[in-house]
Amino acid sequence: MKKLKELLNGVNVGKVYGDTDREIGHIHFDSRKIEPGDVFIAQRGVNADGHAFIDKALTRGAVAVVCEQLPENRPEEVTYIWTADTSEALGVMAGNYWDNPSRELKLVGVTGTNGKTTTATLLYELVRLAGEKAGLLSTVCNYIGEEKIPATHTTPDALSIQELLRRMVDAGCRYCFMEASSHAIHQKRIAGLDFDGAIFSNITHDHLDYHKTFKAYIEAKKAFFDRLPAHAFALTNADDKNGLVMLQNTRAHRYTYSCRTMADFTAKVLEKHLDGTLLRLDGEEVWTKFTGDFNAYNLLAVYAAARLLGFPKENVLEYVSLLVPVSGRFETLISTEGVMAVVDYAHTPDGLENILKTAKEITKGRILVVFGCGGDRDRKKRPIMGAIAAKYSDIAIITSDNPRSEDPNFIISEVEDGVRQEAKNHPAFHYEVIADRRQAIERAIRLAEAEDIVLIAGKGHETYQILKDKTIHFDDREEARKAIRECK
Repeated sequence: MKKLKELLNGVNVGKVYGDTDREIGHIHFDSRKIEPGDVFIAQRGVNADGHAFIDKALTRGAVAVVCEQLPENRPEEVTYIWTADTSEALGVMAGNYWDNPSRELKLVGVTGTNGKTTTATLLYELVRLAGEKAGLLSTVCNYIGEEKIPATHTTPDALSIQELLRRMVDAGCRYCFMEASSHAIHQKRIAGLDFDGAIFSNITHDHLDYHKTFKAYIEAKKAFFDRLPAHAFALTNADDKNGLVMLQNTRAHRYTYSCRTMADFTAKVLEKHLDGTLLRLDGEEVWTKFTGDFNAYNLLAVYAAARLLGFPKENVLEYVSLLVPVSGRFETLISTEGVMAVVDYAHTPDGLENILKTAKEITKGRILVVFGCGGDRDRKKRPIMGAIAAKYSDIAIITSDNPRSEDPNFIISEVEDGVRQEAKNHPAFHYEVIADRRQAIERAIRLAEAEDIVLIAGKGHETYQILKDKTIHFDDREEARKAIRECK
């Protein structure tokens, strides 16, 4: 057990009412988890304000409350801590509670619209190839060494992060690689972490339902770099027009990577094939098991970060050649009778355009794409993605993604607006609307002929579909395999 004053070390405390020398059992921001002797942090969330649950926390035995708004009635036996930002306080206090495990790890965060999962996961795999024990916090899953732990968010809450990092340290991990989403940065979920490095991949149209403006979205990403310590490295994609913005105010050591221009680390695509890509990486030729220009950027970022972490060049080049694609990221599932099915997580305009362009470069046949857009998310990207599908594919089947609380047919209609507009410029293009995702995948497989590529975009690694009133099991990879067996 720790004393409250120990947990408050580093917190920007405004006012204190009561005893901070008291021992604390645990920290919680969810009043339902409070037990006698715990401290409750009243965090303002997206859907609820923790201040409304202070009384509930007290009835469950909380002995201390951290808040941004002091209640009028304050029991004398309870210690109240006022701070301007309880989300920031939560991260710092969680770190103190778990003895700041990030200081015992080489912690690298990856942010950007696309490529976060691939970059973080491949760094984790590369370090393991080097014989080191590492941890991973990603959209797909979390790892503590070999132990796999299901992921519920791209970036977990501050308490969960610190607990997972402590478990990593206790398990002998020396490195950890994690995705840092814009939501997590803005919500201060990464507060209290001591990063040794940060990677920026790119930024495109996404999450404007949350951030409201593209400027706010950029600023959320930049805030991560602004708060890096002086001993860390800041690595950014110089080919992204906002890449150098990330470095403007950082105290960290600044580095760039590029596939187009001069940079600290460079790569060039020499050959593209269905089963891989030949790269010139930092002046050396390397065969990789990845397809597409976007993966060249991911691999370059991985290479650069590994070098900045101190791994020798010749070893890193060897490890890069051994890496394999991440689940649900341009994952080739079936290649039979000349037809290839590929599943990809692409759920942004830029992501969809990247995989369609890649498919066009490597196939002799047609491109068929099955895609939709998520409900309760940025509506502005729906017609944009529709237009991209019409521009770069031969046949598009618009379907349901994760509709959530929205009417799937309404979402489809907004996607279809973009399809119809762009289709005027492509007379040979054909599209269909099949709201049932299972039927849409089956239809695409039936339409495919020898040397065609069927791209199933949007859900990637996900094994579920979120509907208005329930969440059901749904795996694009399973459905594609089943359709191939039944249709071919």
